[in-house]
Amino acid sequence: MRTTDYVNIGSLAEKTTSWLGRVRESVPERSHFLIDPSRCVLLVIDMVHYFADPAGRCYLPATGAITGRIRQLLEAWRRCGSTVVFTRHGHMGDHDLGMLGRFFSDYIRAEEPESEIISSLAPQPDEVVFRKTTYDAFLNTPLTALLTKRGIEQVLITGVLTHMCCETTARSAFCRGFEVYVPADATASHCEEQHLGSLLAMADSVAVVMSTEEILKRCETNQ
Repeated sequence: MRTTDYVNIGSLAEKTTSWLGRVRESVPERSHFLIDPSRCVLLVIDMVHYFADPAGRCYLPATGAITGRIRQLLEAWRRCGSTVVFTRHGHMGDHDLGMLGRFFSDYIRAEEPESEIISSLAPQPDEVVFRKTTYDAFLNTPLTALLTKRGIEQVLITGVLTHMCCETTARSAFCRGFEVYVPADATASHCEEQHLGSLLAMADSVAVVMSTEEILKRCETNQ
């Protein structure tokens, strides 16, 4: 599907209100789910140059709008001393492409600069960064073991792409018994149809969809 500049910093607040309005008129409120940074990992998925840099081969213009929201969440999680995990999608060669290699004509090479996380969201030295080779951040990675060891019960998913790695990871987390939260204004896709469709699908089946502002207010309550 054609990539569009469906949201920018100036329109993000209005768009978020519209997206959440669609979600909340479509699915029941799950008020018994309360995000708690002390037992929630902030997962930043694939905010690498390939997707989030205007020079990247698969640049998503919407990342320009969501990067600031992800940074706000990072700052909040760091203040709370909560768990932050980053993923970098990248392949070592043809041998680990799997189905993605058959489905797509290009791929992110693990050793190329485009596979690095953008500097504005740079991980701190004590934060976990791991490589993945498919949509699911749990599959064939240490994520489940890490969260279990730290007593994490909730997953907050940010990054790209909403309808690919973010949604697949949300479903995987749900099936592993984690509460899942997704900020509508801190994930991005190729176009608004994909983004909104994914938010609606996740809200209906596996995740609580919120705004970054709502999540930050909850963080303040827990401090």
